[in-house]
Amino acid sequence: MFRNTVFAIVTLILASVIYIKDGRAGDYNPEVLRVALLPDENAATIIQDNKAFASYLENTLNKKIQLIVTTDYSSMIEAARFGRIDLAYFGPASYTIAKDKMAEGKIDLEPFAARLKRGSATYQSIIIAGVGVDVKKIMDIKGKGLQVAFGDQASTSSHFAPKYTMMKYGVMPGTDYKENFVGAHDAVARNVELGNAHIGGLSRPIFEKLVARKTINPKKIKILGYSDPLPQYPWAMRSDFTPNLKRAIRKAFFSLKKTDPDAKPILEPFKADGFGEIKDSDYDIIRDIRKNVTGG
Repeated sequence: MFRNTVFAIVTLILASVIYIKDGRAGDYNPEVLRVALLPDENAATIIQDNKAFASYLENTLNKKIQLIVTTDYSSMIEAARFGRIDLAYFGPASYTIAKDKMAEGKIDLEPFAARLKRGSATYQSIIIAGVGVDVKKIMDIKGKGLQVAFGDQASTSSHFAPKYTMMKYGVMPGTDYKENFVGAHDAVARNVELGNAHIGGLSRPIFEKLVARKTINPKKIKILGYSDPLPQYPWAMRSDFTPNLKRAIRKAFFSLKKTDPDAKPILEPFKADGFGEIKDSDYDIIRDIRKNVTGG
Protein backbone atom coordinates (compact mmCIF):
# COMPACT_ATOMS: atom_id res chain seq x y z
CA MET A 1 0.00 0.00 0.00
CA PHE A 2 2.78 2.38 1.06
CA ARG A 3 4.85 1.55 -2.04
CA ASN A 4 1.87 2.17 -4.31
CA THR A 5 1.22 5.53 -2.66
CA VAL A 6 4.88 6.60 -3.04
CA PHE A 7 4.89 5.46 -6.67
CA ALA A 8 1.74 7.49 -7.37
CA ILE A 9 3.24 10.63 -5.79
CA VAL A 10 6.52 10.30 -7.73
CA THR A 11 4.60 9.73 -10.96
CA LEU A 12 2.51 12.83 -10.31
CA ILE A 13 5.63 14.95 -9.64
CA LEU A 14 7.36 13.71 -12.79
CA ALA A 15 4.25 14.38 -14.86
CA SER A 16 4.10 17.90 -13.47
CA VAL A 17 7.75 18.55 -14.36
CA ILE A 18 7.24 17.30 -17.90
CA TYR A 19 4.07 19.35 -18.19
CA ILE A 20 5.92 22.55 -17.24
CA LYS A 21 8.95 21.80 -19.45
CA ASP A 22 6.71 21.31 -22.46
CA GLY A 23 5.42 24.83 -21.97
CA ARG A 24 1.85 23.84 -21.11
CA ALA A 25 1.81 25.37 -17.67
CA GLY A 26 3.41 28.24 -15.80
CA ASP A 27 2.82 31.08 -13.38
CA TYR A 28 4.58 33.94 -15.16
CA ASN A 29 2.13 36.80 -15.70
CA PRO A 30 3.97 40.16 -15.79
CA GLU A 31 2.25 43.54 -15.52
CA VAL A 32 4.48 44.89 -18.30
CA LEU A 33 4.88 42.72 -21.38
CA ARG A 34 8.25 43.23 -23.07
CA VAL A 35 7.70 42.73 -26.80
CA ALA A 36 10.78 42.43 -29.01
CA LEU A 37 10.69 43.27 -32.71
CA LEU A 38 13.30 41.98 -35.10
CA PRO A 39 16.06 44.56 -35.78
CA ASP A 40 15.94 44.22 -39.56
CA GLU A 41 15.55 47.98 -40.18
CA ASN A 42 16.27 51.23 -38.34
CA ALA A 43 15.13 50.87 -34.71
CA ALA A 44 13.35 54.24 -34.51
CA THR A 45 11.38 53.42 -37.68
CA ILE A 46 10.36 50.03 -36.30
CA ILE A 47 9.11 51.52 -33.01
CA GLN A 48 7.21 54.29 -34.79
CA ASP A 49 5.61 51.90 -37.28
CA ASN A 50 4.37 49.61 -34.51
CA LYS A 51 2.74 52.09 -32.14
CA ALA A 52 -0.73 50.94 -33.23
CA PHE A 53 0.29 47.34 -32.61
CA ALA A 54 1.48 48.19 -29.09
CA SER A 55 -1.77 50.03 -28.32
CA TYR A 56 -3.79 47.09 -29.60
CA LEU A 57 -1.96 44.65 -27.32
CA GLU A 58 -2.33 46.99 -24.34
CA ASN A 59 -6.08 47.24 -24.83
CA THR A 60 -6.59 43.58 -25.66
CA LEU A 61 -4.38 42.04 -22.98
CA ASN A 62 -4.93 44.78 -20.37
CA LYS A 63 -1.20 45.10 -19.87
CA LYS A 64 1.43 47.76 -20.43
CA ILE A 65 3.50 47.01 -23.54
CA GLN A 66 7.17 47.87 -23.86
CA LEU A 67 8.43 47.61 -27.44
CA ILE A 68 12.07 46.58 -27.69
CA VAL A 69 14.41 46.61 -30.69
CA THR A 70 17.79 45.09 -29.86
CA THR A 71 21.02 46.19 -31.54
CA ASP A 72 21.27 42.98 -33.56
CA TYR A 73 19.94 39.44 -33.87
CA SER A 74 22.46 37.99 -31.41
CA SER A 75 21.39 40.50 -28.75
CA MET A 76 17.77 39.48 -29.28
CA ILE A 77 18.66 35.81 -28.92
CA GLU A 78 20.53 36.48 -25.67
CA ALA A 79 17.68 38.67 -24.36
CA ALA A 80 15.28 35.75 -24.87
CA ARG A 81 17.71 33.31 -23.33
CA PHE A 82 18.04 35.30 -20.12
CA GLY A 83 14.38 36.25 -19.80
CA ARG A 84 14.76 39.94 -20.68
CA ILE A 85 11.96 39.74 -23.27
CA ASP A 86 8.58 38.04 -23.01
CA LEU A 87 7.16 37.98 -26.53
CA ALA A 88 9.27 38.22 -29.67
CA TYR A 89 9.06 38.48 -33.45
CA PHE A 90 12.00 36.38 -34.58
CA GLY A 91 13.50 35.60 -37.93
CA PRO A 92 13.20 31.88 -38.70
CA ALA A 93 16.93 31.23 -38.23
CA SER A 94 17.31 33.41 -35.14
CA TYR A 95 14.32 31.61 -33.61
CA THR A 96 15.92 28.19 -34.14
CA ILE A 97 19.25 29.45 -32.74
CA ALA A 98 17.49 30.86 -29.67
CA LYS A 99 15.53 27.64 -29.25
CA ASP A 100 18.75 25.61 -29.38
CA LYS A 101 20.47 27.81 -26.81
CA MET A 102 17.50 27.68 -24.45
CA ALA A 103 17.00 23.92 -24.64
CA GLU A 104 18.57 23.16 -21.27
CA GLY A 105 17.66 26.40 -19.53
CA LYS A 106 14.86 27.40 -17.16
CA ILE A 107 13.08 29.44 -19.84
CA ASP A 108 11.92 28.03 -23.15
CA LEU A 109 10.29 29.53 -26.24
CA GLU A 110 6.93 28.55 -27.67
CA PRO A 111 6.25 29.60 -31.28
CA PHE A 112 2.58 30.25 -31.94
CA ALA A 113 1.94 32.58 -34.89
CA ALA A 114 3.39 33.60 -38.23
CA ARG A 115 2.53 36.25 -40.77
CA LEU A 116 -0.01 35.39 -43.45
CA LYS A 117 0.19 37.01 -46.87
CA ARG A 118 -2.25 36.07 -49.60
CA GLY A 119 -3.10 32.97 -47.59
CA SER A 120 0.52 31.80 -47.43
CA ALA A 121 2.73 31.38 -44.37
CA THR A 122 5.92 31.39 -46.46
CA TYR A 123 8.14 34.07 -47.99
CA GLN A 124 11.38 34.29 -49.98
CA SER A 125 14.82 35.78 -49.89
CA ILE A 126 15.90 37.87 -52.89
CA ILE A 127 19.37 38.17 -54.40
CA ILE A 128 20.11 41.49 -56.09
CA ALA A 129 23.00 43.13 -57.94
CA GLY A 130 23.98 46.64 -58.87
CA VAL A 131 22.71 47.55 -62.33
CA GLY A 132 26.27 47.96 -63.62
CA VAL A 133 27.56 44.62 -62.32
CA ASP A 134 28.36 42.11 -65.07
CA VAL A 135 25.96 39.37 -63.94
CA LYS A 136 22.47 38.42 -65.11
CA LYS A 137 21.71 35.40 -62.95
CA ILE A 138 22.99 33.80 -59.76
CA MET A 139 25.36 31.36 -61.46
CA ASP A 140 27.15 34.29 -63.13
CA ILE A 141 28.60 35.23 -59.73
CA LYS A 142 30.84 32.14 -59.83
CA GLY A 143 34.55 32.84 -60.12
CA LYS A 144 34.26 36.64 -60.25
CA GLY A 145 35.45 37.45 -56.73
CA LEU A 146 32.67 39.98 -56.19
CA GLN A 147 31.69 41.65 -52.92
CA VAL A 148 28.45 40.20 -51.49
CA ALA A 149 26.57 42.01 -48.73
CA PHE A 150 24.53 40.08 -46.19
CA GLY A 151 22.60 41.52 -43.25
CA ASP A 152 23.04 39.89 -39.84
CA GLN A 153 24.90 36.60 -39.46
CA ALA A 154 21.85 35.09 -37.69
CA SER A 155 19.38 36.28 -40.34
CA THR A 156 17.45 33.76 -42.41
CA SER A 157 16.59 35.82 -45.48
CA SER A 158 19.61 38.11 -45.33
CA HIS A 159 22.26 35.45 -44.77
CA PHE A 160 21.41 31.73 -44.53
CA ALA A 161 18.83 31.57 -47.35
CA PRO A 162 20.65 33.66 -49.99
CA LYS A 163 23.96 31.97 -49.20
CA TYR A 164 22.35 28.52 -49.43
CA THR A 165 20.62 29.50 -52.69
CA MET A 166 23.95 30.54 -54.21
CA MET A 167 25.54 27.31 -52.98
CA LYS A 168 22.88 25.35 -54.87
CA TYR A 169 24.13 27.07 -58.04
CA GLY A 170 27.73 26.17 -57.20
CA VAL A 171 28.59 29.69 -56.00
CA MET A 172 30.66 29.29 -52.84
CA PRO A 173 31.69 31.86 -50.21
CA GLY A 174 35.40 32.63 -50.06
CA THR A 175 36.03 30.84 -53.35
CA ASP A 176 33.66 32.75 -55.64
CA TYR A 177 32.90 35.89 -53.62
CA LYS A 178 33.89 37.90 -50.56
CA GLU A 179 31.18 38.34 -47.93
CA ASN A 180 30.45 41.34 -45.75
CA PHE A 181 27.82 41.66 -43.01
CA VAL A 182 26.23 45.10 -42.90
CA GLY A 183 23.60 44.53 -40.18
CA ALA A 184 20.11 45.21 -41.51
CA HIS A 185 18.19 44.37 -44.68
CA ASP A 186 17.82 48.02 -45.71
CA ALA A 187 21.59 48.45 -45.35
CA VAL A 188 22.12 45.55 -47.78
CA ALA A 189 19.92 47.18 -50.43
CA ARG A 190 21.51 50.60 -49.94
CA ASN A 191 25.04 49.21 -50.22
CA VAL A 192 24.17 47.50 -53.50
CA GLU A 193 22.41 50.60 -54.80
CA LEU A 194 25.42 52.81 -53.96
CA GLY A 195 27.94 50.35 -55.39
CA ASN A 196 29.61 49.56 -52.07
CA ALA A 197 28.67 45.91 -52.70
CA HIS A 198 28.18 44.16 -56.03
CA ILE A 199 25.61 41.62 -54.77
CA GLY A 200 23.22 41.52 -51.84
CA GLY A 201 20.83 39.10 -50.18
CA LEU A 202 17.79 40.18 -48.18
CA SER A 203 14.12 39.51 -47.48
CA ARG A 204 11.92 39.86 -50.56
CA PRO A 205 9.04 41.51 -48.59
CA ILE A 206 11.46 44.03 -47.08
CA PHE A 207 13.02 44.73 -50.48
CA GLU A 208 9.58 45.35 -51.97
CA LYS A 209 8.71 47.64 -49.04
CA LEU A 210 11.90 49.64 -49.57
CA VAL A 211 11.03 50.07 -53.25
CA ALA A 212 7.43 51.09 -52.42
CA ARG A 213 8.68 53.67 -49.91
CA LYS A 214 11.24 54.94 -52.45
CA THR A 215 13.98 54.27 -49.91
CA ILE A 216 15.96 52.72 -52.74
CA ASN A 217 15.92 53.33 -56.49
CA PRO A 218 14.93 50.11 -58.32
CA LYS A 219 16.51 51.44 -61.51
CA LYS A 220 19.93 51.04 -59.89
CA ILE A 221 19.31 47.41 -58.92
CA LYS A 222 18.61 44.21 -60.82
CA ILE A 223 17.16 40.99 -59.48
CA LEU A 224 19.21 37.81 -59.95
CA GLY A 225 16.87 35.33 -58.31
CA TYR A 226 14.95 34.13 -55.28
CA SER A 227 15.30 31.46 -52.64
CA ASP A 228 12.91 28.56 -52.21
CA PRO A 229 9.87 29.34 -50.01
CA LEU A 230 10.76 29.84 -46.35
CA PRO A 231 8.49 29.57 -43.29
CA GLN A 232 7.45 33.03 -42.18
CA TYR A 233 8.93 34.96 -39.28
CA PRO A 234 7.59 33.35 -36.08
CA TRP A 235 6.10 35.03 -33.06
CA ALA A 236 7.23 33.18 -29.94
CA MET A 237 6.28 33.57 -26.28
CA ARG A 238 7.86 32.47 -23.04
CA SER A 239 6.71 28.95 -22.28
CA ASP A 240 6.18 29.72 -18.59
CA PHE A 241 3.30 32.15 -19.16
CA THR A 242 0.10 31.27 -17.35
CA PRO A 243 -2.36 29.28 -19.49
CA ASN A 244 -4.81 32.21 -19.44
CA LEU A 245 -2.17 34.64 -20.73
CA LYS A 246 -1.17 32.24 -23.48
CA ARG A 247 -4.77 31.93 -24.61
CA ALA A 248 -5.24 35.71 -24.52
CA ILE A 249 -2.12 36.33 -26.61
CA ARG A 250 -3.12 33.75 -29.20
CA LYS A 251 -6.60 35.22 -29.43
CA ALA A 252 -5.18 38.74 -29.82
CA PHE A 253 -3.05 37.68 -32.79
CA PHE A 254 -5.53 35.38 -34.50
CA SER A 255 -8.33 37.95 -34.23
CA LEU A 256 -6.48 40.37 -36.50
CA LYS A 257 -7.92 40.22 -40.03
CA LYS A 258 -7.24 42.48 -43.00
CA THR A 259 -11.01 42.75 -43.58
CA ASP A 260 -11.29 44.70 -40.31
CA PRO A 261 -10.50 48.41 -40.94
CA ASP A 262 -9.22 48.80 -37.36
CA ALA A 263 -6.65 46.06 -37.98
CA LYS A 264 -5.08 47.71 -41.03
CA PRO A 265 -2.59 50.01 -39.19
CA ILE A 266 -1.62 47.10 -36.96
CA LEU A 267 -0.97 44.63 -39.78
CA GLU A 268 0.58 47.14 -42.21
CA PRO A 269 4.12 47.18 -40.67
CA PHE A 270 4.20 43.39 -41.01
CA LYS A 271 2.80 43.50 -44.56
CA ALA A 272 0.37 40.87 -43.31
CA ASP A 273 -3.20 39.84 -43.98
CA GLY A 274 -3.31 38.29 -40.52
CA PHE A 275 -1.49 35.64 -38.49
CA GLY A 276 -1.69 31.85 -38.77
CA GLU A 277 -0.87 29.08 -36.31
CA ILE A 278 2.60 27.52 -36.38
CA LYS A 279 4.61 24.93 -34.47
CA ASP A 280 8.31 24.33 -33.85
CA SER A 281 8.62 21.52 -36.42
CA ASP A 282 7.65 23.98 -39.18
CA TYR A 283 11.17 25.37 -38.83
CA ASP A 284 13.05 22.11 -39.34
CA ILE A 285 13.76 23.23 -42.92
CA ILE A 286 15.58 26.25 -41.48
CA ARG A 287 17.63 23.99 -39.26
CA ASP A 288 18.62 22.00 -42.37
CA ILE A 289 19.64 25.19 -44.23
CA ARG A 290 21.73 26.33 -41.26
CA LYS A 291 23.44 22.95 -41.13
CA ASN A 292 24.26 23.03 -44.85
CA VAL A 293 25.57 26.60 -44.74
CA THR A 294 27.69 26.22 -41.59
CA GLY A 295 28.72 22.62 -42.23
CA GLY A 296 27.72 21.82 -38.66
